[in-house]
Amino acid sequence: MVIRLANVSHDYGGHGLLAGVDLHIAPGTFHFLTGPSGAGKSTLLKLCYGELTQNSGEIEVFGQDLRGMSRNALADTRRRIGVIHQDCQFLDHLTLAENVALPFVATGRPVPEADLHELLTWVGLERQANALPPTLSGGERQRAALARAVIMSPDVVLADEPTGNVDWDMSQRLLALLVELNRMGTAVMIATHDLNLIRTAKSQVSARNLRIADNTLQSAGSDL
Repeated sequence: MVIRLANVSHDYGGHGLLAGVDLHIAPGTFHFLTGPSGAGKSTLLKLCYGELTQNSGEIEVFGQDLRGMSRNALADTRRRIGVIHQDCQFLDHLTLAENVALPFVATGRPVPEADLHELLTWVGLERQANALPPTLSGGERQRAALARAVIMSPDVVLADEPTGNVDWDMSQRLLALLVELNRMGTAVMIATHDLNLIRTAKSQVSARNLRIADNTLQSAGSDL
């Protein structure tokens, strides 16, 4: 099991946001996470990679209890999880390629230049490698965020509204990249409010659709 939550609860701002959440993400699976704004989608993703700590319940990542991990062990575990944040923040004084390579720099490892070039080509950004983030379009920033999330070859990618700030054509392109990644064996969970995106995915991937409602995680129907 990649990620397992058992009877997890989390409070935010003095009130219960999530309660009794059970979630199992197996290797190579694809999940969509839906729910209204403020329901707790981003919070659930942060619980999954240890950015937040639950108030109760158990969270295991790659078979290890997150609460029992040392800081170094948690850092090692996070390298196996690719995260695409909703705000796509970059260091504006670094080039796109340097931003994408930051996970290697942060761990003191040499940047595999050939792999970096191949990755930028995969997301269609090889020509923008030396561009600075402020010059990039919204779609280019989202694809750069995807590249940065997967440069360490993670076992799972957690994406928080990855298509929220791009047009429909770019949304489909990003979905296609995530589906391709999944077909190569990476587990994927996308938090989104875009039901059209989920419907489009139906012909491309077998996915589980989950919904946060009434502070709990519910199945939103059969596989897409």
